Amino acid sequence: MDDEQIFDSADLEAENAPVTPDGEVIVTPQTHSRVVENLSVENVMEDSFLRYSMSVIVDRALPDVRDGMKPVHRRILYSMGEQNLRPTGRFLKSARIIGDVMGKYHPHGDSSIYMAMVRLAQDWVMRYPLVNGQGNFGSMDGDPPAANRYTEARLGRAGNELLEDLDKDTVDFRDNYDGSEQEPSVLPARLPNLLLNGQVGIAVGMATNIPPHNLGELVDGTIHLIDNPDATVEDLLQFVKGPDFPTGAIVYGGAPMKQAYQTGRGSVVIRAVTNIEETKKGRSQIVITEMPYGVNKATLIEKIAELHKDKKIVISDLRDESARGAVRVVIELRKDSYPKKILNQLFKMTALQTSFHYNMLALVDGIQPRILGLQEILREFIKHRQIVIRRRTEFELKAARARAHILEGYKIALDHIDEVIGLIRASETSEIAQAGLMAKFSLSEIQAQAILAMQLRRLVGLERDKIEQELAELLKLITELERILGDENEILRIIKEELLESKDKFGDARRSKIMPNELGKFSDEELIPEEDSVILLTTENYIKRTLVSEYRRQNRGGKGKRGMTTKEEDVIDQLIPASTHDYLLFFTNKGRIFRLKAYEVPAASLAAKGVAAVNLLALQPEEKITSIIRHEKDSKDDGYLFMATIKGTVKKTPFKDYANIRTNGLIAIKLDDGDELRWIKKTSGDNDVIISTSAGQAIRFGEADARPMGRSARGVRGVRLRPHDNVVGMDIVANNEGNLLVISQNGYGKVTKALNFPSHKRGGVGIKAAIVTAKTGPIVAVRSLQVDTAEILLISSKGQAIRVSLKDVPTLGRTTQGVRIMRTGENDKVSSFGFVPEQAAVEEQEVEEATV
Repeated sequence: MDDEQIFDSADLEAENAPVTPDGEVIVTPQTHSRVVENLSVENVMEDSFLRYSMSVIVDRALPDVRDGMKPVHRRILYSMGEQNLRPTGRFLKSARIIGDVMGKYHPHGDSSIYMAMVRLAQDWVMRYPLVNGQGNFGSMDGDPPAANRYTEARLGRAGNELLEDLDKDTVDFRDNYDGSEQEPSVLPARLPNLLLNGQVGIAVGMATNIPPHNLGELVDGTIHLIDNPDATVEDLLQFVKGPDFPTGAIVYGGAPMKQAYQTGRGSVVIRAVTNIEETKKGRSQIVITEMPYGVNKATLIEKIAELHKDKKIVISDLRDESARGAVRVVIELRKDSYPKKILNQLFKMTALQTSFHYNMLALVDGIQPRILGLQEILREFIKHRQIVIRRRTEFELKAARARAHILEGYKIALDHIDEVIGLIRASETSEIAQAGLMAKFSLSEIQAQAILAMQLRRLVGLERDKIEQELAELLKLITELERILGDENEILRIIKEELLESKDKFGDARRSKIMPNELGKFSDEELIPEEDSVILLTTENYIKRTLVSEYRRQNRGGKGKRGMTTKEEDVIDQLIPASTHDYLLFFTNKGRIFRLKAYEVPAASLAAKGVAAVNLLALQPEEKITSIIRHEKDSKDDGYLFMATIKGTVKKTPFKDYANIRTNGLIAIKLDDGDELRWIKKTSGDNDVIISTSAGQAIRFGEADARPMGRSARGVRGVRLRPHDNVVGMDIVANNEGNLLVISQNGYGKVTKALNFPSHKRGGVGIKAAIVTAKTGPIVAVRSLQVDTAEILLISSKGQAIRVSLKDVPTLGRTTQGVRIMRTGENDKVSSFGFVPEQAAVEEQEVEEATV
């Protein structure tokens, strides 16, 4: 009832108010309080929401492009500076700091202020922490910090740099929320903090997400932009390589990252740093040493355990061995697991691989939210530093002039000291004395007051000299400051000098490794280090990959070390040196060919058995791998593949015919019943071929004797075998200057010159390659020595392995049995051997010498 009466009265009074010709009420001081404005709910909500949105955008959620700070962070640092909590000073209870911030500058609740301060102190969040915390400030596992009454804090070194010169009128100050205090609208910021530590914020209808970067790179990029104002983003990216996260990890950039620095929007993929290691028990384990930025380690471990529980991945153990800030999460695998496959599954299904989406939104001039590229952010920072240094110089110039003005007054007084003293003594009051000094010596009021306040000790001669010296220095400083203010290039020079000083103080090495590949276009191969390895294959078709460095060189005649665990009826058949990035061509006894990368063969220890080849290749029943050819990753698909079977058939096929190999294999040669494909060599088509038999015979003939044939052709006769004899090896002889290595089953061997084996027509029985006796046993193979061969690696049927320098193997004639190279045990025999290149041998020797 009362409300209706008031409303009607207001309407009545409004009707008597003056109106425009259009009928609108003219609001005057007498009528404005009595006018009722009719507004719809939509208009009121729109206006209120707009005011709220701008308040959140400008005063809460978005950083300023100049100092990279949100208001709460700026107020925390300013308050700590006001309390003199410097990096080398005392710590103060966090509760005291937060109370001061909340009471003076940021009345939005102590918990929000405390969590903002905690973030500034966390070294896995901030690339260069701005606050130095003491106590429990949380962890990478998502553990909350201790209550603010238990923790202490002070400014970090980087945070102190942002406050540098704040007391020299370098920035504008404004009233706090109740007008009782003054606070800076922006910090002087000697460091480009927006990019240095990044920012994350959610406003109304907009958000910001900026990653941290390396200080040294930002300084170099900023200096380049100062020296080259027209520098493009491509130019700056030569210095700023990409984000540098405090947690390290691997960053995949490419075009999306370049787009982010050009437009302010883009993305990068972040992968954890992982290593596949082998335990003493021969099992593999995945070790995580660096986490993607922003990933909760405890949540990640829970996710991996959940995947194992749901049988999406299979592991045997999972534990967190992290300590003292160093990350180490160990995932143990089962014996029959493929580490690379499980690692790829983890990248796909967990936060071991994440994406960081750039949205470089910041406030320009403190009020306008804009999405900025790298070039624009650095320019705004340079512009801000120009203003700061100019205002600082003007402040110092003003102070120097004021001090010089007083010193000039002192000098005048000292020059006329007797008259000054007489005038002061004759004056009844200080006001009269001041007026007299000003009138007689043409002094200003400030000078006269300073002279009246001057102590008597300043009258001694030594003090007079100090005044004159200080005045001279001040006049020199004033000239220098005026020169700086008169030349913009001098201001830019000072900016560069201060940036380089900061780089010297805080600069450190990059933590995140930048990969140039785009999102989704990097290959798994790039995760595999390129290492020299050895592929081992047994007669039962178990295969494994080991590093060359695991084999230690010994003198000839040694027993060797355990090289591979095999079943009693299984023996090691082949040993192929290869880089982990090389292709491997697998030929089977049934004349088919398959292809894999070397790193796809599971790595294992020397004593490990390996995995069955049928788990890697689509082999048919009773089909086995009989030969493996290494094809280097950068080599061309030219030349030929020369093949030989156990019955002496040979065939030459262009290598390009095997360019596209399906996962289920291709036909390499058509075989007769009872025959098997065993030996394959990659040739140029102009070399000689040597085929050896178990009885010690060898035949050498030119490749030209075997014309090129198609993939499914049968081939032609290469050697005529005597009864109870069979082919044990086939190799290429490049020229007569080369040497051949002959190895027998009982560990005897020799080097024989290639010219001792004259070339004949194919299809003959051959000539003697070695004397075969009961002591030596049958010939294992006759192989050509490669130019860079430094050592040979022999493996016995029971898994013993020995690495011998070729210098220890003598050069003998054809009709000799050789010397003992490897001492075989009872019922043991040499089953295969391979060559170790000279470079790998030298590197291994250097490692051994360094270890000793």
